[in-house]
Amino acid sequence: MIKLAIAEDHTALIDGIRVFLEYEEDVKFLGSAGNGKELLELVENTRPNVVITDIRMPVMDGIQATEQIKRLDPEIRVIAFTMFDQDNAVEQMLKAGADGYILKNASLKELLFAIRKVYKGEAYYDPNINTDSTKNAAEKKPILTNRQREILKLVGEGKTNQEIADALFIGKMTVATHRKNMIRKLNLQGAGELLRYAVERKYDFD
Repeated sequence: MIKLAIAEDHTALIDGIRVFLEYEEDVKFLGSAGNGKELLELVENTRPNVVITDIRMPVMDGIQATEQIKRLDPEIRVIAFTMFDQDNAVEQMLKAGADGYILKNASLKELLFAIRKVYKGEAYYDPNINTDSTKNAAEKKPILTNRQREILKLVGEGKTNQEIADALFIGKMTVATHRKNMIRKLNLQGAGELLRYAVERKYDFD
């Protein structure tokens, strides 16, 4: 289930998105915020797995909010909600950890497509913003976090969840959660495919 939170200071826009998503069985709308500070409170209280945030907001902007969300939980996917004239701000959002961006004048169907795409661990970049800086930032953005790469390396060595947990000084359930998230991000079909993926790429971790 996609648990969604939105930060945008135009109420009519949020209402339109909320009404559109009511009929989507795989999306649950958790709530909205009018600025970055409210967004952080919403994220801490509801723990969404996808966040859409305006870049320019009062009190705290989307760039600062994205940085703090990613520190709180790197697994939360963030989409920047932007206007045509904000190319530089989009680049800053990507550096802050955003997983994609979409224009505010995009259709609701396109927005839903972007939400589903980033939820699966992929990136979404609106084709109407095509600057070299944002493309380069997007290409450099890794799919897996550093911790997940560490775990994947140990998976490729045939380690069990408990052995990985012991090696990295983390909980066994944390390892299991990372495995699940990696399978989703890499669009794999299960533990067997994850193991095969890890073995095939064992030389990529050096």
